[in-house]
Amino acid sequence: MTSSTATLIGLAAVVMWSLLAVLTVATGRVPPFQLLAMTFAVGACIGPLTWPWRRGALRAWRQPALVWFVGVGGLFGYHALYFLALRLAPPAEAGLLNYLWPLLIVLMSSLLPGERLAPHHVAGAALGFAGTVLLFAGGGGQRFEPAAIPGFAAAFVAAFVWAGYSVMSRRLAVVPTDAVAGFCFVTALLAALCHLALEATVWPQTATQWLAVAALGVGPVGLAFFAWDIGMKRGDIRVLGAASYATPLLSTAFLIVAGFAQATATLALAALLIAGGGLLAAKHMLTGMRRG
Repeated sequence: MTSSTATLIGLAAVVMWSLLAVLTVATGRVPPFQLLAMTFAVGACIGPLTWPWRRGALRAWRQPALVWFVGVGGLFGYHALYFLALRLAPPAEAGLLNYLWPLLIVLMSSLLPGERLAPHHVAGAALGFAGTVLLFAGGGGQRFEPAAIPGFAAAFVAAFVWAGYSVMSRRLAVVPTDAVAGFCFVTALLAALCHLALEATVWPQTATQWLAVAALGVGPVGLAFFAWDIGMKRGDIRVLGAASYATPLLSTAFLIVAGFAQATATLALAALLIAGGGLLAAKHMLTGMRRG
């Protein structure tokens, strides 16, 4: 596989993640842990479907405890918090707050050995923070209920969890992509246990909601992880890093088109600030792309 092909595969993950919010909202009132179990059970089946044609793929699950902790902790922790956020807070605002993760990845990776925090990183962080503040201070006359605060908190923490998972994945680049199916399987199992202990079962009520669950499992909670893993390990990381900052804009646009959010000037400006801050923080990636 060439680097260009791997990069295109990685870009497909960015598009699929842009659909995460709208598909999650479209599933109705399925409890967060139940939704997590259902969708990751679907995602866990994607890798094994190819095993008959690829001998030895199951051996990729034989990984040290640290690899499993990072993989399962990232997938389970992030999506549990994200699904919870979309249940407890307005989806567009919670989604934008969660999509601080591309910016956090840039900031966190700049602190790795051999990297440094540059002025454009700080400026990008400031723009992203300004967009976040605008969501709550501007609001276009909308007042957020106190009951939504836990949802916003979950979205904010989720951004840090995914950023930490992504940066650690860069450090574990030798782990084969087939291991992702194992992470999905354990995530589904943990989610099912949490659901049985903490939630009442609520099944999707319509065919559309069932289709949304299936689409989540196949796309944003399934193929996207495999695609991102291939892109990060074999593709152009600069292109993928820069492209990920389009996610909050695309995600918000899909929510508006589907009727789950209203198109307001405040929401548009917040999305531009958060995405623009990420692009500014990724200035070194874009410069490298032009030179390359």
